[in-house]
Amino acid sequence: MTLSPFRPNTATDRLMLPLDVQTVEDARALVKATNGVVGVYKIGMELQFAGGLELARQLAAEGHKVFLDVKLHDIDNTIFNAVRNVAKMGMSFMTLHAYPKTMRAAVNALKEEGTKDLCLLGVTVLTSMDNDDLKAAGYQGRVAELVSTRAEDAREAGMGGIVCSPQEASAMRPVLGQELVMVTPGIRPAGSDAGDQKRIMTPGDAIRAGSDYLVIGRPISKAPDPRKAAEAIISEIDAAL
Repeated sequence: MTLSPFRPNTATDRLMLPLDVQTVEDARALVKATNGVVGVYKIGMELQFAGGLELARQLAAEGHKVFLDVKLHDIDNTIFNAVRNVAKMGMSFMTLHAYPKTMRAAVNALKEEGTKDLCLLGVTVLTSMDNDDLKAAGYQGRVAELVSTRAEDAREAGMGGIVCSPQEASAMRPVLGQELVMVTPGIRPAGSDAGDQKRIMTPGDAIRAGSDYLVIGRPISKAPDPRKAAEAIISEIDAAL
């Protein structure tokens, strides 16, 4: 059995905090408040368009693990060159949509660049979508079926892992084996507001289902004491391991 080189070692390693704030200054404040109790900082589209790309470089240079959540999907040549550039930024994780051609182009870019430090994650089905949303978007079948197909495609392409909801985690582990990591958004501690997430689970249940990394945003960033909120979640993760 081949183990993924991107597997987390500790409960803290497993916690990914999205810096979904309006400004770089706000992001810096959140990093300062949670430094040492968050394994990976995720920079998504909201912050990318407000100076977040430069912040990503800075955080990586300071020794933080950074997850650049760009969700790329384009023609092969564009993906190839974009991924090569991201590989030079010092990122630890990045996302692209789990279409076979897109994933193959991204994997080829890393081979060309000669780096094994960047984990490419294929986004299967967004956690804000359910079966009705898929149907409205023109897809046939159910969410679980599409997630499984895209997980298989990611493994075939040589990706580092996938992004799926925790509700699919237990079914995806046999598909992925231990060679790919599983990143699960849609994590909500008991009693938290689900917000715009539809396929959710608590941190402990997600770990027991087989998730490797948990993306947890608003329950930490909107808490009166983000550090204390993060520490409570780490304790729950640790208890489930």
